[in-house]
Amino acid sequence: MQPIHSIQVLRALAAFMVAIHHVQPDAAVIAARAGLSFTRSDLLPWMAGVDIFFVVSGFIMVHASQDLFGRDGAARLFLKRRLARIVPLYWAVTTLFLLVGLVVPALLNSGVPNLPQVLGSYLFWPVVSTQGLVQPVYSLGWTLNYEMLFYALFSAGLMLPRRWTLPAVALLLALLVGAESLSGPLALPFGFWGQPIVLEFAAGMGIAVLRHKGLRLHGALRIAVALAGAALLVAAAHVPGTDGPWSSVLWRGSAAVLLMLAAGCGREGIVPLPPVKALAAVGDASYALYLVHPFVIRGMREVVLRLGLYSPALYIALALVGSVVAALLLYRFFEKPATRLVRRWLGG
Repeated sequence: MQPIHSIQVLRALAAFMVAIHHVQPDAAVIAARAGLSFTRSDLLPWMAGVDIFFVVSGFIMVHASQDLFGRDGAARLFLKRRLARIVPLYWAVTTLFLLVGLVVPALLNSGVPNLPQVLGSYLFWPVVSTQGLVQPVYSLGWTLNYEMLFYALFSAGLMLPRRWTLPAVALLLALLVGAESLSGPLALPFGFWGQPIVLEFAAGMGIAVLRHKGLRLHGALRIAVALAGAALLVAAAHVPGTDGPWSSVLWRGSAAVLLMLAAGCGREGIVPLPPVKALAAVGDASYALYLVHPFVIRGMREVVLRLGLYSPALYIALALVGSVVAALLLYRFFEKPATRLVRRWLGG
């Protein structure tokens, strides 16, 4: 399996895990309407998909930026590439969310946002919502606030000599976390940025360095590392006290690191099997899947209720399949064209 395919498969699984987390409360609503019982699945800590995303992001930024290290104008070009990739789709779904909230507020779970929250959402800046939470208007965007922090630090690091770029980025992330842990809680935005989860970006960068230096996992060893990561995820769902900021990174972050090692440090040149190609295609659309699935989940809930199909299992299947289909279409017909358009506009 080529590393790029395995990484895309991992991204697909991460986005799907987050979707499973979000579909279950709506399935409980459908079960309650029919007088049925519904038990959430806690097989995995489903939101650990975010931890996987962050480790993968750290890896990809290093792996995909090899042509930028030590290059004049690297920081500016890097930011142009990332903005073109992240901004169009996120701004589109945030705007759609605001419009849906205005037209049918009952479909949404969040309160009415204020102007600072709206502005902070579009600028990827941590702000306190009207519900007292540090999150943007479209709540899933909290992860992108961390991503933008990482991109900003990475672009700053690209202005340094090549050998100092990654150590400087990792050091700045560690200093943020150390300041929050030792002197916190810090005021926003530093209290938000200083959460231990940002260390997962540094872990992903480290794996990319190991791969660049020639680390390869073959055969049984690669399978064992992947299974160890999966076992850690299962354990994280069942061991008490794994939900805290540090314990979460210890369990879920470590699992993500092992899965990323298996995905990113495998042998090259092996033609992937058709199922792997299919999952990799979903991985290509994983950003779209992450952002669009709440719309599909909530919309499908309304359809199922209106049709009287009070089957939680059927609803979950329809919502998840619909989310994947919507993501693939969104990726093909909006995300890719919008990214190309913005890159041309930015000259990136």
